[in-house]
Amino acid sequence: MARETGRRAAEAGDLDPSTLSRREREVLDIVYRLGRATAVEVRAGMARPPTDPAVRTTLRILVRKGRLNQEYDGPRYVYFPTVAREAARRSAFRHLLDTFFGGSARGAMAALIEMEEAGLSSRQRRRLRDLIDDAERKGK
Repeated sequence: MARETGRRAAEAGDLDPSTLSRREREVLDIVYRLGRATAVEVRAGMARPPTDPAVRTTLRILVRKGRLNQEYDGPRYVYFPTVAREAARRSAFRHLLDTFFGGSARGAMAALIEMEEAGLSSRQRRRLRDLIDDAERKGK
């Protein structure tokens, strides 16, 4: 059942990060980082963990929203993402582009390059040029 809910959410493109609360995003980030996690592991990974019941409630909400699946493993549930990390990353980045850069990838790239703390090495700048050249060749 949870697997079907997650599949429907992914197919519908409902990966918009703005549909999640701050706590839900934090929990989802932890599960993505670990790959699979129990409620205890999620709580241990939180910066300012709430109570155990609050963590479990957040996990249930994420299952209901189709962002996580769960499997029963002995005495506990193990949670894992319904959507591949790359698809979630693209969706989150699209949301960031739309929200802060008016959908402009150029604007976002310029902001990243201009960030003083980014400190791109000549090798990293060369790699970016190669990616841009490759995208141009492919007509992107």
